[in-house]
Amino acid sequence: MKKSILALASLLIVASCNKTESNADLYITGNIKGLKKGTLYIQRIVDTALVAIDTIVIDGKSTFEAELDLKSPEMLYLFLDRGVSNSKDNNIAFFAEPGKMTIDTTLDSYLMDAKITGSKNQELLEEYSKINSKFNEENLDLIAKKFRAIKYKKETAIDSLTKKQESNIKRKYLFATNFAINNKDHEIAPYVALAEIYDINLKYLDTIQKSMTPKVAQSLYGKKLTSYVNDIKKQ
Repeated sequence: MKKSILALASLLIVASCNKTESNADLYITGNIKGLKKGTLYIQRIVDTALVAIDTIVIDGKSTFEAELDLKSPEMLYLFLDRGVSNSKDNNIAFFAEPGKMTIDTTLDSYLMDAKITGSKNQELLEEYSKINSKFNEENLDLIAKKFRAIKYKKETAIDSLTKKQESNIKRKYLFATNFAINNKDHEIAPYVALAEIYDINLKYLDTIQKSMTPKVAQSLYGKKLTSYVNDIKKQ
């Protein structure tokens, strides 16, 4: 009897240890309405390639969950393998950060219906993307108009549209710079600098880099921005 009690106590201790051994910093739950069977891959960018860091098999239930070791906020991607195509519409980009996050979407409109909660950096990314898309749409409109002007050899119109394009790009870059500086206490700041305006004048990148709070400066993207700015200065 005594041996049985000791054995049971040992099992309980082992079970307790196993529960606390998880190194997960990020807990993700989600639901893909309409999905009955498929495979989800959570990916991150390593060098220039997307690499899977977790695999989730969906079989019957459309809900899913994942635990990840995430030391610093980072852009991750939730890729749905439909077994048909690898379209970019199968990949949801989200700004992950330690804590609890939720990703809900539908099978029919996987990318467009995605709702992501639990990350302040994600909220800021969506805010930035909403305004930035207007600059992109305006640029596409100007390109179409310029193409027609070139086709019909309207030199005055070409010059005017070229100036409008240059002005639009300057406003786009100025917005990104101000957005990064205004959100210097979040990791979205160095991310925007690296992903959106890496080729802007050094003085703007330097300003963003110097404005980062100590916590952000020590983050994944904070360190990358500091390294990038230092490399440019050396050149």
